[in-house]
Amino acid sequence: RHGSHAAAQQSLQGLTRVMQGINDSNFSRELPPGECFETPEAVLCHSGKGFGGLSANMHAFVTDHIIPPHWRGRPRPVLYNSWEGCTFDFSQRRLLSLANRAKALGCELFVLDDGWFAGRDNDHAGLGDYTVNRKKLPEGLEGLSRHLKDRGLSFGLWFEPESVNPDSDLYRAHPDWALTDGFQPVLGRNQLLLDLTEPEVQDYIVENVSRILDSTGISYVKWDMNRNMNMLHSDGLDSAHQKELNHRYILGLYEILEAVTSRFPDVLFESCAGGGGRFDFGMMHYMPQAWCSDDTDAFMRCRIQYGTSMVFPVSTMGAHVSAVPNHQMGRSTPLATRAAVAMGGTYGYELDLTRLPKEELDEIRRLNEKVKALQPLLLYGEFYRLCSPFEGSKTAFMSVSEDRC
Repeated sequence: RHGSHAAAQQSLQGLTRVMQGINDSNFSRELPPGECFETPEAVLCHSGKGFGGLSANMHAFVTDHIIPPHWRGRPRPVLYNSWEGCTFDFSQRRLLSLANRAKALGCELFVLDDGWFAGRDNDHAGLGDYTVNRKKLPEGLEGLSRHLKDRGLSFGLWFEPESVNPDSDLYRAHPDWALTDGFQPVLGRNQLLLDLTEPEVQDYIVENVSRILDSTGISYVKWDMNRNMNMLHSDGLDSAHQKELNHRYILGLYEILEAVTSRFPDVLFESCAGGGGRFDFGMMHYMPQAWCSDDTDAFMRCRIQYGTSMVFPVSTMGAHVSAVPNHQMGRSTPLATRAAVAMGGTYGYELDLTRLPKEELDEIRRLNEKVKALQPLLLYGEFYRLCSPFEGSKTAFMSVSEDRC
């Protein structure tokens, strides 16, 4: 459950070296006499049935021993996420218009992404604060949740609890809570990381996330983290122990997640880190699924999900149908293709439903019915990769039921 470093590198001679463990270029730890240190665990697997057999073994291991027991074998709701359809530009009225359309098409969960707290009209301000933007949401999160439930939709919410913007009430009150390089703040995506090694910072995050989950009846959380861990310095550690920071940060994060997820076992948590930057067993111990990548282009997702499936089962891979031309790649692909790729993961949508033609809306309605009928098989069947996207212009996968009927 501790954070680790893994790397595979092929030399010019075709030799492959695999390394796993703590990255010693950024880590050191002095052990006084009698003190113990628990190293991160590495999971190794072998099979006499090729990569398919290897994946089958790893999928069973993840399902049976890693993800929270409450979520093993459970269906996932067909979700609609507001991000690519709205980004920061939304109002309660616009969200409810999208919710009406999502419900009519057969979606089950409505997820409000970034931009819901005060001052958060772009990515320059607001991270670290938990006050709601009343200009956008005059009835608050509680009111939005009530309206969604009246429409028969569950409510999900985006958080980025580990980060803080210098333009925030939290930073103005506690600049010492932020990790810096020891001299001046070095921003990434206009934000800093909070020092999760400090118990008071852990308590702040647990208390505020829990308060919102308690008051709004949220059933899904997207736990995001969009800042690289580089050039970090903790005021809570002396100079001789600064190289313990990254490891202690992850242990602090686990303390937070243990507190939050144990308090809300029925909430579906999805891990996200600039996309799939934290697709690992440590996070999956608390969160049964992770967002594969912020690149939602169907062509690229074939490669991303193909590679991820080597180790992780379909039920852990967040996958959405997004708009075309794709925001990241500019590529246009048919709706049926985008949906087929998203069926290789936990299925959802991330686009402006109010701008689609009637024929596509009708197709989405039929697709949602299909996904719901096939979901137990798609998520938990025996998974086979039939055709590699790295070896040609086609890819294909198959899920087989346990009874093979």
